[in-house]
Amino acid sequence: GYWTSLKAFSLGKSLSTGNSKSFFVQQNK
Repeated sequence: GYWTSLKAFSLGKSLSTGNSKSFFVQQNK
């Protein structure tokens, strides 16, 4: 689905920029 793709994209971007923590914080909101 759309959200799954968006999450995957966000996760990939976060990992590539070293902001995995920020990604998890957003997921927990």
